[in-house]
Amino acid sequence: MKLIVRWAITAIALVVAAAIVPGIYVTDNNAWVAVAVMAAVLGLVNAFVRPVLVLLSCPFIILTLGLGLVLINALTLAFSSWIAVNWFGVGFHVDGFWPALFGAIVVSIVSFLLSLLLPDDGS
Repeated sequence: MKLIVRWAITAIALVVAAAIVPGIYVTDNNAWVAVAVMAAVLGLVNAFVRPVLVLLSCPFIILTLGLGLVLINALTLAFSSWIAVNWFGVGFHVDGFWPALFGAIVVSIVSFLLSLLLPDDGS
């Protein structure tokens, strides 16, 4: 159940990012399917690719006092969009680095705020 809630939070955060960040848009006829697929792809990229990126760029992250993680989040958002468009054929587009950077910030903030609304289950 917790996985579905996290997926829904990510989907809502992606909708907010697509609504307020120029350069992030949904071109699919069924926008909710595109957002749902993108949320699943982003979750998988965050689970498998992001830890490798963090490990490889650990000195850079330390040097920038953690701000390098924002760049990694932008890269994972852009990569997830590329996978969603090219592998799954859904229309969730991130056009370039700056939309990916601002979109990653928006997705992070919205996900954090929505996660605050969830009750703590003690784990």
